[in-house]
Amino acid sequence: MENMMLALQMILSLSILVVLHEFGHYLPAKWFKTRVEKFYLFFDPYFSLYKKKIGETEWGIGWIPFGGYVKISGMIDESMDKEQMQQPPQPWEFRSKKAWQRLIIMVGGVTVNFLLGIFIFSMIVFYWGESYLSNENVKYGMAVDSMGMKLGLLDGDKVLAVGQTKIEKFNPGLVSKELIINEARTIEVSRNGENVVLPVPDAVVADMTKYENKEKVLFYPRYKMNIDSVTPDGNAAKAGLRQGDEVIAVDSTPIAFQHEFKRALFQAKGNLVKVLILNGNDTLVKQVQVTDKGTIGIAMSSEGQVTPSVQKFGLGTSFAKGSTMAVGFLGDQLKAFGQIFSGKIKAKDSLGSVFSIATMFDASWNWRVFWNITASLSILLAFFNLLPIPALDGGYVVFLLWEVITGKVPSDKFMEVVNYAGFIVLMGLMIFALGLDISRWF
Repeated sequence: MENMMLALQMILSLSILVVLHEFGHYLPAKWFKTRVEKFYLFFDPYFSLYKKKIGETEWGIGWIPFGGYVKISGMIDESMDKEQMQQPPQPWEFRSKKAWQRLIIMVGGVTVNFLLGIFIFSMIVFYWGESYLSNENVKYGMAVDSMGMKLGLLDGDKVLAVGQTKIEKFNPGLVSKELIINEARTIEVSRNGENVVLPVPDAVVADMTKYENKEKVLFYPRYKMNIDSVTPDGNAAKAGLRQGDEVIAVDSTPIAFQHEFKRALFQAKGNLVKVLILNGNDTLVKQVQVTDKGTIGIAMSSEGQVTPSVQKFGLGTSFAKGSTMAVGFLGDQLKAFGQIFSGKIKAKDSLGSVFSIATMFDASWNWRVFWNITASLSILLAFFNLLPIPALDGGYVVFLLWEVITGKVPSDKFMEVVNYAGFIVLMGLMIFALGLDISRWF
């Protein structure tokens, strides 16, 4: 069921992006009186799930639920319609239009995707506001995970700065971004009342970029230990643990915070442990069986320990922030792309197929997460489509700019050959990405 929810979200998200991207080509094509023969959501080799011809355009839904396309008359595209291209140019064909008109038609898709990303980011900010934790509100500091420990962070620290960037919000994602994307190599923390500057080795940052470490959080808020509820008939209940009990140790390990308790149980999974409870001035010992998953059947709560802040924005300010978010996200992707080319980030750790995309969504279908990912994918779709690879919009743009500057028109045969080459490159990348995902699963 979880996989189904992820797949449905991915298909819905990509369908929205593809349809609007193709409308970005369709509308300027119609403005310049260019015939659009087909407009399809999904691909339709051999047959369609649905099709209906309206005017000169066949509108349809294919049976392969990835992508989509518009087929514009007189254009070398993925259809490779050689027969049409061998006929004399017609006034309604793409190849008969002026170079600047063809350029607008080609950049229409990426323009729509970039504007869509800005719009969605803006609406997220307008509807939900901006939620954050300030460093001041996280009164017990951070609980450090394994990757954070490699950076030299300790439980209870508060990050003050990464490189030259001041950190006022409790945001492990921002710390990772500054280290990986902006190549900061120091972290300043508040530790036991003193400011400490930690040097960050390149090897640790390289380790952070590995695929298996991408979902790891460097740190999270530290919460005082409590037992908020006990599962009836669970191992904790059978051992006599009750809601509100004050746990002070597991075996010989002192416990003051929730992550320490979880860590102690995980290390003892499958075994019997002694849980020490403080009851007034008396210390009680409860013997509890830990499951193979490192649990005993209790729930802990952070209520009242950390107060998140929510900042609301008006419509105009939301669009300003949405634009900043979109431009910032695109800038980060450009920097990451440059680091892949320089070898600082390995391509195999960054590439993924549609299966990797699906895992980005929330299995419980969280609409805020859904729209945030859709906005990010829209910016990415615009970026990748502008890459100067034949068969992508960017490849056409390069040749059209060449035509505008020099006045020389590439031959249909040349365009056919480079599109074949571009198509082969894209298919190779897709197969490689799919292979990476399969290898990661096994």
